[in-house]
Amino acid sequence: MQWRSIVVGLLVLRVALSCVLWLAFGLGPSWGFNFPIKFSFNLHKIELLKNGDMATSRTNAWSQNVYDNRDHQEKTCSKISENIPKKSYLSFFKTSRDEYDRKYSSFSDALKIKMRGMAKDMFYFGYDNYMKYAFPEDELNPIDCEGRGPDVLNPSNININDVLGNYSLTLIDTLDTLLVLGNVSEFHRAVRLVIDTVSFDKDSTVQVFEANIRILGSLISAHILLTDPRHPFGDVGLEGYDDELLRLAHDLAVRLLPAFENTSTGIPYPRVNLKSGVPPDSINETCTAGAGSLLVEFGILSRLIGDSTFEWVARRAVRALWSLRSNETGLLGNVVNIQTGQWVGKQSGLGAGMDSFYEYLLKSYILFGEKEDYRMFIAAYKSIQSHLRRGREACNEGEGDPPLYVNVNMFNGQIMNTWIDSLQAFFPGLQVLIGDVENAICLHAFYYAIWRRFGALPERYNWQLQAPDVHFYPLRPELVESTYLLYQATKNPFYLHVGMHILQSIEKDTKVKCGYATLHHVVDKSKEDRMESFFLSETCKYLYLLFDEDNPLHKSGSRYIFTTEGHIVPIDLRFREKTWEDICAPLNENKFSRVERRFALPLKSAYMRQIDHMVGLS
Repeated sequence: MQWRSIVVGLLVLRVALSCVLWLAFGLGPSWGFNFPIKFSFNLHKIELLKNGDMATSRTNAWSQNVYDNRDHQEKTCSKISENIPKKSYLSFFKTSRDEYDRKYSSFSDALKIKMRGMAKDMFYFGYDNYMKYAFPEDELNPIDCEGRGPDVLNPSNININDVLGNYSLTLIDTLDTLLVLGNVSEFHRAVRLVIDTVSFDKDSTVQVFEANIRILGSLISAHILLTDPRHPFGDVGLEGYDDELLRLAHDLAVRLLPAFENTSTGIPYPRVNLKSGVPPDSINETCTAGAGSLLVEFGILSRLIGDSTFEWVARRAVRALWSLRSNETGLLGNVVNIQTGQWVGKQSGLGAGMDSFYEYLLKSYILFGEKEDYRMFIAAYKSIQSHLRRGREACNEGEGDPPLYVNVNMFNGQIMNTWIDSLQAFFPGLQVLIGDVENAICLHAFYYAIWRRFGALPERYNWQLQAPDVHFYPLRPELVESTYLLYQATKNPFYLHVGMHILQSIEKDTKVKCGYATLHHVVDKSKEDRMESFFLSETCKYLYLLFDEDNPLHKSGSRYIFTTEGHIVPIDLRFREKTWEDICAPLNENKFSRVERRFALPLKSAYMRQIDHMVGLS
């Protein structure tokens, strides 16, 4: 009997020792989430004791070192060595529950009609109140029911003055949305108001980028839709129209041209005064998106009026930025000195300061057929996938964290911070255009999970703290845009549910007396008295189109793109020398996995639960 006591004692000792090692070193399956119990099983800790460099390697996990104490120190994501066997944590999410299937697998025609009507009502509540209380000023203050123009008392208030130029911004930005909603008579009335009341001969200092995408792009789009009956809306010509919108667009573009002068790199100044040119106190720094997202509008204008100047300066700026990318990673930074070509901001990401640069490389190729644009986009996309993308290799298969695109140093690919911003939610839509639908599905699901948690997208979300870093939501359209494009690509009813949720959240939490207001704080839903023009030109447009299967854009068979401000531009032989088939050939060669399923969930339930858990939903 004594030997049995000895064996039992040894077994107890071994179990006790194992428990000590477990608690001391975290030997166990690594989930990287915050559970109610305040310790994390983290296999990677013991590996760091063996090799400190492992903390900076790229693997399929980006969720390590979630801060249990919620401190705000900036840390590099810890990584797990690929050599060490890791127990699957996905089994935690693989349950027999099917609430995701029940909730998202169908969407009735009656509900679709109801949501379409709700989106239409939302647009007109904002638009009609703008026309009643704000026009001819730039924006509507929806709480006080007043108009808003430039902040002339505080010229340094660039949050307002970069956008508002005292040129009826919201009316111009909204023109083609009226056609999307089928309101030809109001479209004609709005065009007449623009022709009769808008002038760009104003002492207003505006951001070149904002004036280009919101004003120039809308004028060009409306002109094309007015004059070319081959477009999806048919013959909506206005009697007596004599290219006035095109002349306004040309006049504005001429006033923006001084931004490209006296810059040693060819990268434009960020701001111009519409009367006098570049202000004497202008800074020499600009963001990559601001300088590199002019080619679509400037290129179309050049081809419409037969003057190559505008496309030439925009293309020169893109080439200049491209020449400054890192030799090691192929990445660009987010802020550059236009005189020296030195990167002031070395962060490379997909959000603010970078987003539309990538978007316009692809859309310029689609519009103009220039292979140079396509080569730049594909090279940029490969660098993004190599250095910004974290998580498991496949969206719908395998182990590890879901794919996420992080902010890194452009020169070495190391993570610079642990937040993503709401503008990055455009990227799944761009991935749809290039054919990478699988990656689009996963990234979109992550952003939608954030929306489900807060009822909006915070301007910045910290994926390690599982909390907003910047709390406001100015009615941005990016998530809605990607939702719409993913629905067009997959016809999966899941995306109709996403659109319905977004629509109902906006209606519930942002509607005020005379319109829809910016959320100052996505948690307590406090508001700011501002309704930006993109809410009507993009957010409402994409929501309406999502639920309007019979819209002419979906039925005509014509080809078109949306600009980065959501303006409709037909893909026209006038804008390119190559045929559509020639342009499509390289796009069709991309080796992205195609989505053939139509009515299953776009993402497996286990992965959806995983994402929900990673943003604190469960």
